[in-house]
Amino acid sequence: MAAYGLYTHIQSNRRRSIALLIGLFILIYVLVYAGALLAEVMSVGDAPLDYLLRAAAYDFVKAAPFATIGTIIWVAIAYKFHQSMIDAVTGAHQVTRAEEPRLYNLLENLCISRGIPMPSLRIADDDALNAFATGLNPKQYSITVTRGLMAALNDREIEAVLGHELTHIRNGDVRMLVIAVVIAGVISFFGEMVFRIFFQGGGFRRRSSDDRKGGGAGIAILIAIVLIVVAWVLSVVIRFALSRQREYLADAGSVELTKDPDAMITALRKIENRGELASANSAVMEMCVDNPRQGFSDIFATHPSVDARVAALVKFAGGHDPGPLALDPPAAEQLPSPEQGPWSPESPPQPQPGPWDTPGVDNPADGGPWGPKPR
Repeated sequence: MAAYGLYTHIQSNRRRSIALLIGLFILIYVLVYAGALLAEVMSVGDAPLDYLLRAAAYDFVKAAPFATIGTIIWVAIAYKFHQSMIDAVTGAHQVTRAEEPRLYNLLENLCISRGIPMPSLRIADDDALNAFATGLNPKQYSITVTRGLMAALNDREIEAVLGHELTHIRNGDVRMLVIAVVIAGVISFFGEMVFRIFFQGGGFRRRSSDDRKGGGAGIAILIAIVLIVVAWVLSVVIRFALSRQREYLADAGSVELTKDPDAMITALRKIENRGELASANSAVMEMCVDNPRQGFSDIFATHPSVDARVAALVKFAGGHDPGPLALDPPAAEQLPSPEQGPWSPESPPQPQPGPWDTPGVDNPADGGPWGPKPR
């Protein structure tokens, strides 16, 4: 197997980011042509297939500039506001050192130790155990951690997770993943728009008896639907084709930052099968430390299994695998026992020393300050 190192990965991510943007425009043009073909069927009716194809090509040429401008605007909006969109989906909010000193200090110490610009820090109020990084440039980079992860992991393990996300930022994985999410959003939007216009608009209508006869409408509709499905499938494949190698490298980068492979391993074991964010869509889950998948969906998993990642850390970093871990339930609030209630029976009160008693000397029970009381 050829060597695959950090710098190879970073350069590959840069090339893939450019390829993803080019692929985005190609898929949009495919959808525009499919939409133009459906529009011709709706307006012309059951015309010959070659006529419908030529008319759709003519419409495509006229619509392509508008599609290009619309895509550029979409990308610009995503570039500027993608973090707000993700926060709205996950319920995350930015925190400061004063609000979360424990988490903030762990992240700051990691950044200072390696001279890495510190990203902003966010917390998602979710019981799931997960974290993810976002951003397209150093001013936008951010790391989001869930409340569940903060409660279940100790400081060493949280530091390992933060190191994992910092490595994703340093390697350029975050930028590529955000672009992939933008592509998925654009394709979904255009595809849904075309389907709504055609199917909710009542489909195509037949014209009068003097219309052209050719029976090409059915085939044209089939071609358009195939193009739309292909564009959507390719947008999904693009996301799933993102190398799983990035997770192995992020785990290794965390160990390089923290010098603590066992912390990364135990963090992964605690996160295992507990990372599903209830409000997050699949695009956001692909950014997380772990993206739990089950059954048939393993074929499309964007992350290697936790077992595989732990095995790599044990083999190459010398860590120790404790195996799957069971988390302790939250500590129950301690309530007073019935024997300690305000109305519970108590032992007889012990006599308290008086003002004239001598400390350390047994005083007669009936004695006063000047001796026994007279009988």
